[in-house]
Amino acid sequence: MTTIIGRRSEMDALTKYKNSDKSEFVAIYGRRRIGKTFLVSQFYKNFAFETSGIIGGTKKDEMDAFYTSLMLYGYTGKKPRTWMEMFVALRQVLEASGKRGAKVVFIDELPCFDTRCSGFVKALDYFWNTWASKQSNIKLIVCGSATSWMVRNIINNKGGLHNRITHEMHLHAFNLCETKQFLWKKGLKWDNLLVAQTYMIMGGVPYYLDLLDSDKGYAENIDHLFFAKDATMKQEYGRLYSSLFTNPKQYKDVVNLLAKNKKGLTRGEIAEKLKTANNGHLTKVLEDLEYCDFIRSYVVLGKNSLTKNNGQIYQLVDQYSLFYHYFEALRTRDEHYWTFSLGTPTQNTWYGLAFERLLMQHIPQALTAMHLDRMHTEYYSWRSEYRKQGAQIDLVIDRADGITDICEAKYSMHEYVLEKSEYNKVLKRKEAFDTTVEGKSTRLVLFTTKGIKRNAYSDVFQATITLNDLYKF
Repeated sequence: MTTIIGRRSEMDALTKYKNSDKSEFVAIYGRRRIGKTFLVSQFYKNFAFETSGIIGGTKKDEMDAFYTSLMLYGYTGKKPRTWMEMFVALRQVLEASGKRGAKVVFIDELPCFDTRCSGFVKALDYFWNTWASKQSNIKLIVCGSATSWMVRNIINNKGGLHNRITHEMHLHAFNLCETKQFLWKKGLKWDNLLVAQTYMIMGGVPYYLDLLDSDKGYAENIDHLFFAKDATMKQEYGRLYSSLFTNPKQYKDVVNLLAKNKKGLTRGEIAEKLKTANNGHLTKVLEDLEYCDFIRSYVVLGKNSLTKNNGQIYQLVDQYSLFYHYFEALRTRDEHYWTFSLGTPTQNTWYGLAFERLLMQHIPQALTAMHLDRMHTEYYSWRSEYRKQGAQIDLVIDRADGITDICEAKYSMHEYVLEKSEYNKVLKRKEAFDTTVEGKSTRLVLFTTKGIKRNAYSDVFQATITLNDLYKF
């Protein structure tokens, strides 16, 4: 088996499902390029049947693809005319298979098969409920990049598949440690800061990381992938959203808006700025983006929360989308832009924003580094209910011991130097929080890359967590 980076809990689960004494229906979902197909194909290797949908295919395209796969696995009957007949043919293939033990059926890009008025889901439902579920060795694995479709039509299906899924698996991006392992395996022996800088551009998306060339340095790689003429990752943005959503424009409109409002917006604010109705359709768009890990939603902490009547606050967290929007606005024609802008205020400002997102994606590692992993904690974001204050804290950790940690994230290439002006801003944010949220014993915690340089202001932080700490767990 090819070495699989990370995915330990997922592989443990897949092993358990394979060895169980009953049929299993496993739905694996996650955004495009996250490694779903690689995980299943490398883990199971030998399938009793395998097929894949065609992104953007017609009903005829999809049925032809399924039929071709049936023939490759020994089907010799006439070509099925409907999906119901197609699954009858699949049953015949599986019954005729001489394979002993678990018979793994892998249907990749499942949402593609469900073209308009095709009857695909009903046929899948009938196949599973009337035959496959009654066997003891059928392991039906379905995958899909159209995450919202997978959740609504398979996992939360209200029809015949309701509660029929035996297991679901949401595949997320790599964390920092896994990203470093992946890059080192490729021959990119970069240090923790360089790996983090890469992560802040690409996120922990395996396909994107695999595009990096081990014969090129960090900056040269970024120029080649993002700023060169016909750069691969310039085209990826449009392909990414089109592959996930039937009407990608409405999703990209929300992403574009949130990219310009780094602290996030309520649903009401999104509707107002986009001049669209604040209704169930907008809720669906926001839910779909959250299913795909493009945005996060959070409820602010406070007795008179700003979001009390407006719902949650939504924030863009997908590193690639953030990077694309931040630097697409420059529209530079310089194919060596990243190399020539190393150390400039523009690039450092970007890293500062991206480092805050990186922290939000590594809260479990942060809690462990703070020795809070064995204590009950709740974590939130906080936003002042008084708009003119403009105060917001991305991470507040409420601890069972009665202490509340107010966390600040500061990116720096070297030890972070807390200047008087920033010292005053930190104290002002803490004062605003203490005034609004009563009855909390608060302390300030700094998350930074290489620690803090001791000076007259540094003692305002009672604890400091470094980038290296986030790699340990």
